[in-house]
Amino acid sequence: QVQLVESGGGLVQAGGSLRLSCAASGSIFSINKMDWYRQAPGKQRDLVAAITSSGSTNYLDSVKGRFIISRDNAKNTVYLEMNSLKTEDTGVYYCNAVLITTNHLIYNIWGQGTQVTVSS
Repeated sequence: QVQLVESGGGLVQAGGSLRLSCAASGSIFSINKMDWYRQAPGKQRDLVAAITSSGSTNYLDSVKGRFIISRDNAKNTVYLEMNSLKTEDTGVYYCNAVLITTNHLIYNIWGQGTQVTVSS
């Protein structure tokens, strides 16, 4: 069984910073892409940042220049460094990964989500 466990959310004032972590565990052979999504109350879940196994990144326009996604392949972990946070960044942040297990099964899995609240 494989799973993603997120951490690092919390309450922060506008202009502040937070760092989210998402660790994959289980019988993992390799991880392809790892992404961060965000879902604000009453809204759809949006892709915030993505990173491939080779390190190529992609960002939602509204977070470019403020958020940085990175990954540690040795630890099967992806990070999201969030700076200059705005109230509109508030939401539940979910980690998503596409991975291959040691018995050659492909999984597209989600973490449980971590709440980020930015106060004005």
